Amino acid sequence: MIARLSALVIWALVAAATVFWGMRLLVRADPVPANAVVVSEAPQVRGDLSRLLGAEPVTAVAAAPQMSSRFRLLGVMAAKPSLQGMTPGVALISIDGKPARAFTSGARVEDQLVLQNVSLRSASIGSAQGGGTFVLEIPALPAPATGALPKVVIEPAVPLNVPAMAQRPVPTSDMPAAPPGPRVPRPGMGNPNSSR
Repeated sequence: MIARLSALVIWALVAAATVFWGMRLLVRADPVPANAVVVSEAPQVRGDLSRLLGAEPVTAVAAAPQMSSRFRLLGVMAAKPSLQGMTPGVALISIDGKPARAFTSGARVEDQLVLQNVSLRSASIGSAQGGGTFVLEIPALPAPATGALPKVVIEPAVPLNVPAMAQRPVPTSDMPAAPPGPRVPRPGMGNPNSSR
């Protein structure tokens, strides 16, 4: 029994070695693609060596936000004629996310900024000297919700004052007519079968 077991183990090792060396010698590797680049084995410097050499780190200065991004137009009332002349337009503007305030045309919005003009859906703001203006617009309203109402199923009403046995099925062409049953007196009426 031991001889058989050892023969099995030896032949299994021979078969595994044959498959291994056969795969190494007979199977060819994939060719190198034409667009492959050879990696150089020279060490490459990675990182900034200026701090190592004693230079002061340069801090990135954050770019100032655009002036128009600080303001948000929430509502307008355009100029309109009145008995005293033209009523100035009014704009409802929120600055830096703070609660909105109303500004009339020509009013100072911030240090050097003035509300120059108000129209139906926009307001223009610029410097008091007349340079660099930008236009704020009211955000567009979302599209209205549309849809269809669900269908309503109306069930036929059953009269409440008619007894159940007075209701007879309506005969159809393939169903024989039912014989007439006894007459049911209605409330408030006498017995129809009694003689007077």
